Amino acid sequence: MSVLVNKNSKIIVQGFTGSEGTFHAGQMIEYGTNVVGGVTPGKGGQTHLDKPVFNTVLDAVNEVGADTTIIFVPPAFAADAIMEAADAGIKVIITITEGIPVADMITASNYIKGKNCRLIGPNCPGVITPEEAKVGIMPGFVFKKGKIGIVSKSGTLTYEAADQVVKQGLGITTAIGIGGDPIIGTTTKEAVELLINDPETEAVVMIGEIGGQLEADAANWYKDSGSKKPVVGFIAGETAPAGRTMGHAGAIVGGSDDTAQAKKKIMRACGIHVVDSPAEIGKKIAEVLG
Repeated sequence: MSVLVNKNSKIIVQGFTGSEGTFHAGQMIEYGTNVVGGVTPGKGGQTHLDKPVFNTVLDAVNEVGADTTIIFVPPAFAADAIMEAADAGIKVIITITEGIPVADMITASNYIKGKNCRLIGPNCPGVITPEEAKVGIMPGFVFKKGKIGIVSKSGTLTYEAADQVVKQGLGITTAIGIGGDPIIGTTTKEAVELLINDPETEAVVMIGEIGGQLEADAANWYKDSGSKKPVVGFIAGETAPAGRTMGHAGAIVGGSDDTAQAKKKIMRACGIHVVDSPAEIGKKIAEVLG
Protein backbone atom coordinates (compact mmCIF):
# COMPACT_ATOMS: atom_id res chain seq x y z
CA MET A 1 0.00 0.00 0.00
CA SER A 2 2.14 2.88 -1.22
CA VAL A 3 1.04 6.49 -1.06
CA LEU A 4 -0.02 8.39 -4.21
CA VAL A 5 2.08 6.50 -6.80
CA ASN A 6 3.25 2.92 -7.27
CA LYS A 7 4.24 0.40 -9.94
CA ASN A 8 0.60 0.15 -11.10
CA SER A 9 0.15 3.91 -11.62
CA LYS A 10 -0.52 4.76 -15.28
CA ILE A 11 1.39 7.98 -15.75
CA ILE A 12 1.25 10.57 -18.50
CA VAL A 13 3.47 13.62 -19.01
CA GLN A 14 1.83 16.94 -19.91
CA GLY A 15 4.31 19.02 -21.88
CA PHE A 16 5.76 15.68 -23.02
CA THR A 17 7.65 16.83 -26.12
CA GLY A 18 9.18 20.01 -24.64
CA SER A 19 12.77 19.99 -23.41
CA GLU A 20 11.95 19.61 -19.70
CA GLY A 21 9.23 17.04 -20.30
CA THR A 22 11.46 15.03 -22.65
CA PHE A 23 14.44 14.98 -20.31
CA HIS A 24 12.56 14.09 -17.13
CA ALA A 25 10.18 11.63 -18.81
CA GLY A 26 13.28 9.87 -20.14
CA GLN A 27 14.70 9.69 -16.61
CA MET A 28 11.37 8.42 -15.23
CA ILE A 29 11.15 5.69 -17.88
CA GLU A 30 14.76 4.69 -17.25
CA TYR A 31 13.91 4.37 -13.54
CA GLY A 32 11.17 1.87 -14.43
CA THR A 33 8.17 4.17 -13.95
CA ASN A 34 5.05 3.09 -15.84
CA VAL A 35 4.81 6.04 -18.25
CA VAL A 36 1.98 5.24 -20.67
CA GLY A 37 2.24 8.32 -22.89
CA GLY A 38 2.19 12.08 -22.94
CA VAL A 39 0.19 15.11 -24.02
CA THR A 40 1.23 17.89 -26.38
CA PRO A 41 -1.66 19.65 -28.17
CA GLY A 42 -1.26 19.37 -31.95
CA LYS A 43 1.11 16.41 -31.80
CA GLY A 44 -1.48 13.68 -31.15
CA GLY A 45 -0.80 10.48 -33.07
CA GLN A 46 2.97 10.86 -32.96
CA THR A 47 5.27 8.81 -30.74
CA HIS A 48 7.94 10.27 -28.47
CA LEU A 49 10.42 8.25 -26.37
CA ASP A 50 8.61 5.20 -27.81
CA LYS A 51 5.38 6.31 -26.10
CA PRO A 52 2.18 7.63 -27.70
CA VAL A 53 1.51 11.38 -27.81
CA PHE A 54 -2.07 12.61 -27.32
CA ASN A 55 -3.67 15.98 -28.08
CA THR A 56 -5.63 16.05 -24.81
CA VAL A 57 -5.54 14.46 -21.37
CA LEU A 58 -9.00 13.01 -22.02
CA ASP A 59 -7.64 11.14 -25.05
CA ALA A 60 -4.88 9.68 -22.86
CA VAL A 61 -7.41 8.62 -20.21
CA ASN A 62 -9.68 7.01 -22.81
CA GLU A 63 -6.98 5.30 -24.84
CA VAL A 64 -4.38 4.16 -22.29
CA GLY A 65 -6.27 4.46 -18.98
CA ALA A 66 -4.02 7.18 -17.52
CA ASP A 67 -4.72 7.92 -13.83
CA THR A 68 -1.70 10.06 -12.87
CA THR A 69 -0.08 13.02 -14.59
CA ILE A 70 3.11 15.01 -14.22
CA ILE A 71 3.01 18.56 -15.59
CA PHE A 72 5.97 20.28 -17.27
CA VAL A 73 3.83 22.89 -19.03
CA PRO A 74 5.22 26.49 -19.04
CA PRO A 75 3.90 28.77 -16.24
CA ALA A 76 1.40 30.73 -18.37
CA PHE A 77 -0.45 27.55 -19.38
CA ALA A 78 0.16 25.28 -16.38
CA ALA A 79 -3.02 26.13 -14.42
CA ASP A 80 -5.06 25.22 -17.52
CA ALA A 81 -3.16 21.94 -17.70
CA ILE A 82 -4.09 21.20 -14.07
CA MET A 83 -7.78 21.93 -14.71
CA GLU A 84 -7.75 19.86 -17.91
CA ALA A 85 -6.29 16.88 -16.04
CA ALA A 86 -8.89 17.19 -13.26
CA ASP A 87 -11.69 17.40 -15.84
CA ALA A 88 -10.45 14.29 -17.60
CA GLY A 89 -10.66 12.22 -14.41
CA ILE A 90 -6.94 12.03 -13.52
CA LYS A 91 -6.62 11.11 -9.83
CA VAL A 92 -3.10 12.37 -9.00
CA ILE A 93 -1.86 15.60 -10.61
CA ILE A 94 1.81 16.35 -9.93
CA THR A 95 2.83 19.84 -11.04
CA ILE A 96 6.54 20.58 -11.35
CA THR A 97 6.23 24.00 -13.03
CA GLU A 98 7.62 26.96 -11.10
CA GLY A 99 6.34 30.51 -11.54
CA ILE A 100 2.62 29.89 -12.12
CA PRO A 101 0.84 33.22 -11.41
CA VAL A 102 -0.90 33.15 -8.02
CA ALA A 103 -4.19 34.34 -9.57
CA ASP A 104 -4.08 31.35 -11.95
CA MET A 105 -3.47 28.97 -9.05
CA ILE A 106 -6.42 30.41 -7.10
CA THR A 107 -8.63 29.66 -10.11
CA ALA A 108 -7.22 26.15 -10.59
CA SER A 109 -7.35 25.37 -6.88
CA ASN A 110 -11.03 26.36 -6.63
CA TYR A 111 -11.86 24.58 -9.88
CA ILE A 112 -10.55 21.18 -8.79
CA LYS A 113 -12.13 21.25 -5.30
CA GLY A 114 -15.20 19.22 -6.26
CA LYS A 115 -13.26 16.76 -8.41
CA ASN A 116 -12.00 13.39 -7.24
CA CYS A 117 -8.31 14.25 -7.59
CA ARG A 118 -5.26 15.21 -5.59
CA LEU A 119 -2.91 17.99 -6.71
CA ILE A 120 0.73 17.90 -5.62
CA GLY A 121 2.67 21.13 -6.12
CA PRO A 122 3.14 23.32 -8.07
CA ASN A 123 6.83 24.24 -7.86
CA CYS A 124 7.72 20.87 -6.42
CA PRO A 125 10.12 17.98 -7.15
CA GLY A 126 7.29 15.44 -7.39
CA VAL A 127 6.63 12.11 -5.66
CA ILE A 128 8.69 8.92 -5.56
CA THR A 129 7.85 5.46 -4.26
CA PRO A 130 11.31 3.90 -4.50
CA GLU A 131 11.85 0.97 -6.87
CA GLU A 132 8.27 1.40 -8.14
CA ALA A 133 7.57 4.86 -9.55
CA LYS A 134 9.48 8.12 -9.83
CA VAL A 135 7.00 10.83 -10.81
CA GLY A 136 9.19 13.88 -10.52
CA ILE A 137 12.62 15.37 -11.06
CA MET A 138 14.42 13.86 -8.07
CA PRO A 139 17.61 11.78 -8.55
CA GLY A 140 16.23 8.24 -8.33
CA PHE A 141 19.45 6.58 -7.21
CA VAL A 142 19.34 8.38 -3.82
CA PHE A 143 16.09 6.64 -2.83
CA LYS A 144 15.94 3.03 -1.62
CA LYS A 145 12.82 1.16 -0.54
CA GLY A 146 12.17 1.12 3.19
CA LYS A 147 9.85 2.24 5.97
CA ILE A 148 10.29 6.03 6.35
CA GLY A 149 7.98 8.57 4.70
CA ILE A 150 9.25 12.04 3.74
CA VAL A 151 7.23 15.24 3.33
CA SER A 152 9.10 18.34 2.22
CA LYS A 153 8.57 21.85 0.89
CA SER A 154 12.16 21.83 -0.37
CA GLY A 155 13.35 19.71 -3.29
CA THR A 156 17.03 19.43 -2.42
CA LEU A 157 16.35 18.81 1.27
CA THR A 158 14.11 15.90 0.23
CA TYR A 159 17.09 14.26 -1.46
CA GLU A 160 19.36 15.08 1.49
CA ALA A 161 16.92 13.53 3.99
CA ALA A 162 16.44 10.45 1.80
CA ASP A 163 20.20 9.97 1.49
CA GLN A 164 20.63 10.12 5.27
CA VAL A 165 17.72 7.76 5.95
CA VAL A 166 19.11 5.26 3.43
CA LYS A 167 22.58 5.50 4.99
CA GLN A 168 21.00 4.54 8.32
CA GLY A 169 19.80 1.36 6.61
CA LEU A 170 16.13 2.36 6.81
CA GLY A 171 14.98 3.42 3.34
CA ILE A 172 11.87 5.24 2.12
CA THR A 173 8.23 4.25 1.58
CA THR A 174 7.22 7.38 -0.33
CA ALA A 175 8.75 10.87 -0.52
CA ILE A 176 6.35 13.72 -1.29
CA GLY A 177 7.67 17.11 -2.41
CA ILE A 178 4.70 19.39 -1.71
CA GLY A 179 6.18 22.52 -3.32
CA GLY A 180 7.21 25.97 -2.18
CA ASP A 181 4.51 28.20 -3.68
CA PRO A 182 1.96 30.16 -1.59
CA ILE A 183 -0.91 28.09 -3.03
CA ILE A 184 -0.27 24.35 -3.26
CA GLY A 185 -2.62 21.43 -3.78
CA THR A 186 -1.54 19.21 -0.89
CA THR A 187 -0.53 20.75 2.42
CA THR A 188 2.09 19.51 4.85
CA LYS A 189 -0.71 18.23 7.09
CA GLU A 190 -2.41 16.31 4.29
CA ALA A 191 0.87 14.73 3.17
CA VAL A 192 1.85 13.78 6.74
CA GLU A 193 -1.64 12.32 7.25
CA LEU A 194 -1.30 10.16 4.12
CA LEU A 195 1.99 8.74 5.41
CA ILE A 196 0.90 8.30 9.04
CA ASN A 197 -2.12 6.33 7.76
CA ASP A 198 0.05 4.18 5.46
CA PRO A 199 0.62 0.78 7.11
CA GLU A 200 4.10 0.40 5.56
CA THR A 201 5.36 3.74 6.88
CA GLU A 202 6.81 3.48 10.40
CA ALA A 203 8.07 7.05 10.83
CA VAL A 204 7.88 10.36 8.97
CA VAL A 205 10.40 13.10 8.20
CA MET A 206 8.69 16.49 7.86
CA ILE A 207 10.76 19.28 6.30
CA GLY A 208 9.31 22.77 6.30
CA GLU A 209 10.48 26.32 5.93
CA ILE A 210 9.68 29.84 7.07
CA GLY A 211 6.41 31.43 5.98
CA GLY A 212 2.80 30.30 6.30
CA GLN A 213 1.03 28.01 8.76
CA LEU A 214 1.45 24.61 7.08
CA GLU A 215 3.88 23.07 9.55
CA ALA A 216 1.94 24.28 12.60
CA ASP A 217 -1.26 22.82 11.14
CA ALA A 218 0.52 19.50 10.52
CA ALA A 219 1.97 19.47 14.03
CA ASN A 220 -1.42 20.14 15.62
CA TRP A 221 -3.04 17.42 13.51
CA TYR A 222 -0.31 14.96 14.54
CA LYS A 223 -0.81 15.74 18.23
CA ASP A 224 -4.61 15.39 17.94
CA SER A 225 -4.31 12.14 15.97
CA GLY A 226 -2.62 10.42 18.90
CA SER A 227 -0.41 8.54 16.44
CA LYS A 228 2.41 6.50 17.93
CA LYS A 229 4.48 6.80 14.74
CA PRO A 230 7.40 9.16 15.38
CA VAL A 231 7.83 12.31 13.28
CA VAL A 232 11.20 14.04 12.86
CA GLY A 233 10.98 17.68 11.83
CA PHE A 234 13.26 20.34 10.41
CA ILE A 235 12.51 23.96 9.47
CA ALA A 236 14.74 25.75 6.96
CA GLY A 237 15.35 29.49 7.13
CA GLU A 238 16.50 30.08 10.71
CA THR A 239 18.51 33.16 9.70
CA ALA A 240 16.07 34.63 7.15
CA PRO A 241 15.29 38.34 7.58
CA ALA A 242 11.61 39.23 8.06
CA GLY A 243 9.65 40.39 5.00
CA ARG A 244 11.99 39.01 2.36
CA THR A 245 11.16 36.07 0.09
CA MET A 246 13.83 33.40 0.42
CA GLY A 247 14.01 31.28 -2.74
CA HIS A 248 10.46 29.91 -2.78
CA ALA A 249 7.60 32.32 -3.39
CA GLY A 250 5.91 31.13 -0.19
CA ALA A 251 9.03 31.37 1.98
CA ILE A 252 8.53 34.77 3.54
CA VAL A 253 8.27 35.71 7.20
CA GLY A 254 5.08 37.75 7.54
CA GLY A 255 4.68 37.67 11.33
CA SER A 256 6.08 36.18 14.52
CA ASP A 257 4.41 32.78 13.91
CA ASP A 258 6.11 32.39 10.50
CA THR A 259 9.67 32.21 11.80
CA ALA A 260 11.69 29.02 12.03
CA GLN A 261 11.95 29.42 15.81
CA ALA A 262 8.18 29.77 16.28
CA LYS A 263 7.44 26.78 14.05
CA LYS A 264 9.97 24.59 15.83
CA LYS A 265 8.49 25.53 19.20
CA ILE A 266 4.99 24.49 18.07
CA MET A 267 6.31 21.26 16.56
CA ARG A 268 8.17 20.33 19.75
CA ALA A 269 5.06 21.08 21.82
CA CYS A 270 3.12 18.67 19.58
CA GLY A 271 5.53 15.79 20.13
CA ILE A 272 7.62 16.09 16.96
CA HIS A 273 11.36 15.37 17.28
CA VAL A 274 12.83 18.61 15.91
CA VAL A 275 16.42 18.82 14.67
CA ASP A 276 18.27 22.12 14.26
CA SER A 277 20.35 21.05 11.27
CA PRO A 278 19.42 18.94 8.26
CA ALA A 279 22.62 16.98 8.90
CA GLU A 280 20.94 15.44 11.98
CA ILE A 281 17.84 14.02 10.25
CA GLY A 282 19.18 10.51 9.64
CA LYS A 283 20.67 10.07 13.10
CA LYS A 284 17.47 11.31 14.75
CA ILE A 285 15.23 8.92 12.75
CA ALA A 286 17.46 5.98 13.72
CA GLU A 287 17.37 7.12 17.35
CA VAL A 288 13.57 7.49 17.59
CA LEU A 289 13.00 4.10 15.97
CA GLY A 290 15.79 2.71 18.22
